[in-house]
Amino acid sequence: MNLLDILSPECVRAPLVGTEKRAVIDELVDLLAAAGKVGDAGALKEAVWTRELTRTTGIGHGLAIPHGKCAGMPALAMAIGKPARPLDFQAIDSQPVRLVVLLASPPDRTSDHIQALARISRLMTMDKFREQIYAATTASEIYELLRAQEAKA
Repeated sequence: MNLLDILSPECVRAPLVGTEKRAVIDELVDLLAAAGKVGDAGALKEAVWTRELTRTTGIGHGLAIPHGKCAGMPALAMAIGKPARPLDFQAIDSQPVRLVVLLASPPDRTSDHIQALARISRLMTMDKFREQIYAATTASEIYELLRAQEAKA
């Protein structure tokens, strides 16, 4: 799966305005909504937040991947945000989060949803790429790093 199939430049924000977990999730859903990728932003916010309350999506190494499935989603979509300062996301390694990747999908796209989660996780296990993303200061820089990495795949 190529992540650029589900991410557009306007769905990347750096820095994020939000300074806590729920505000960041809402901000990323709002980016998807502004780009026309969400039918019902409120329902998606609730789906992602409900999933987050079940178990943190702060997976370690400074990364969080909040995600949810919602009937208001016409297709799989992704938004990326870099907090202005590392953010407490109750990550499994207890480290603050430096990048938040929100993934949203329709309920019937489980396979694609899992493939996208796996692709994001794989990319972020690459030390050099992860550090470049964390060092990026603008949304366009983050998007370009991702574009270059996906072109290699």
